[in-house]
Amino acid sequence: MTDTSSYSPVHVIGGGLAGSEAAWQIASAGIPVILHEMRGVRGTDAHKTDGLAELVCSNSFRSDDATSNAVGVLHAEMRLAGSLIMSCADRNQVPAGGALAVDRDGFSDAVTAAIDGHPLITVVREEVPGLPPKDWDLAIIATGPLTAPSLASAIQAETGADALAFFDAIAPIIHTESIDMDICWFQSRYDKVGPGGTGKDYINCPMDEAQYNAFVDALIAGDKTGFKEWEGTPYFDGCLPIEVMAERGRETLRHGPMKPMGLTNAHNPAVKAYAVVQLRQDNALGTLYNMVGFQTKLKYGAQAEVIRMIPGLEKAEFARLGGLHRNTYINSPVLLDKSLTLKSRPGLRFAGQITGCEGYVESASIGLLAGRFAAAERKGQPLPLPPETTAFGSLLNHITGGHIVSDDEPGKRSFQPMNINFGLFPLLEPGAIVKPEGVKRFRGKDKTVMKKQLVAQRALEDCAAWLKADQSA
Repeated sequence: MTDTSSYSPVHVIGGGLAGSEAAWQIASAGIPVILHEMRGVRGTDAHKTDGLAELVCSNSFRSDDATSNAVGVLHAEMRLAGSLIMSCADRNQVPAGGALAVDRDGFSDAVTAAIDGHPLITVVREEVPGLPPKDWDLAIIATGPLTAPSLASAIQAETGADALAFFDAIAPIIHTESIDMDICWFQSRYDKVGPGGTGKDYINCPMDEAQYNAFVDALIAGDKTGFKEWEGTPYFDGCLPIEVMAERGRETLRHGPMKPMGLTNAHNPAVKAYAVVQLRQDNALGTLYNMVGFQTKLKYGAQAEVIRMIPGLEKAEFARLGGLHRNTYINSPVLLDKSLTLKSRPGLRFAGQITGCEGYVESASIGLLAGRFAAAERKGQPLPLPPETTAFGSLLNHITGGHIVSDDEPGKRSFQPMNINFGLFPLLEPGAIVKPEGVKRFRGKDKTVMKKQLVAQRALEDCAAWLKADQSA
């Protein structure tokens, strides 16, 4: 191990996915880290434990397909970079078709044990109420969507810019034994078999047209949580509450989380369901299942009543009902440079959801990059930016300036949180997509599939080259 006696520590504020990953990357480079986490001293509205990297929403890291899915490519790049988050996720995987889902308690325990066991990482349980003191010459703020009000105020005072906030809604979790399997059945959509699954990884609850319409009516009429002082705060479109989707149009849910395509009722194959509610395994024992896409702001009483209208869930027992938590992020394209450093204060970086990325792996990946940038700065060895052709680079580019500013409304804030997707990657070189030899009909769908595969292949090759160059520097 590198002699670290001449290195001062890097301070990381926040022990979520991004902060844990940042601390791990810094320590892996031979630099001491002090990780500050307020849980254990002060809780949040969404967390239930004091464990590091606790998952407060879904237990899914989404698609693990690195050949043609942008999230899967990001997974693969993080594994190449020695990600702690991906290592712990892989070791605590539960079946989820083509997705990577984890036992949430096992995952958090694994991250906590790794961080606590690293000789260069010191975990301090305390709230950091303001910006890091000046003698913390290198620091990373990775406080996530639940940043304490005092710290949020300090960030606003430093930047002169308002942080934006929106509500993330949490889906209910149901005890498996309370699900009526005489009505429901196991099947992944289109019987897809993923790396951790069998093709029968979801529990499916069918609805006919009358049941669906009654359910939508009940959603819209149900008693909902009020926003109070946060009234009017915009949602993130990738995590809309089901009742908000229902209010946008009667068929919205049936073409969203309740779409029936690719599913055949094992109890009655001849009758196609009008809509289907899916549940995904939430823990390694298989005793808990969460409702896919069923984030909600219904109050608990109304929530249980409405969910029990779903065929097969009439006697559902809940391990956790849905809820809301505030999500705060900064105007990163204006405030941060390409290395995630606050332009007004050299040495202070931001990472994770507070930067305006959205999703578990996205947040962790930005933590990974912030950690690597900080370690390189401490060593006096500038780290080249990841190529924009990689998932790392495309997401970093979006956060630090890849959004579109409206010419019609100059000065209007247009930056919004974003999941990783192929739309953030640069276009392929002209002529890259060529009809395979021997193929007579090369349809648009075939070209789209090939495009995704080529973009994914290019990303992983360029990421490997970037990491190799970093290691040899």
